[in-house]
Amino acid sequence: MTNSGDGLLVITTTHDDEAKARALAADVVRARLAACAQVYRVRSVYWWDGEVQDAPEWRIDLKTRAGLADALTAFIGERHDYDTPEVVAVPVVAGSPAYLDWVRAETTER
Repeated sequence: MTNSGDGLLVITTTHDDEAKARALAADVVRARLAACAQVYRVRSVYWWDGEVQDAPEWRIDLKTRAGLADALTAFIGERHDYDTPEVVAVPVVAGSPAYLDWVRAETTER
């Protein structure tokens, strides 16, 4: 493991439908805004419309370059049907050198 994750992020969003989540993930990867996406079921508890909501969702974790964060956020916003889609970024601080190099190689800096 190396600390050479500089400049890489994991950007997360969610969707209420598995097919829509998988389609969004594929569109992001196809656009080369992320090297890969992981889609998995989660249970979200959150405040919305004046009350606590408790709902199943599909989380999408996208591995990308920090320089693509704005473009990726805009891409998600244009294609998402939530009023306020979650888009949060977490820096990658360490990882397998080969994997981190692969993420850099498979994304297109704009």
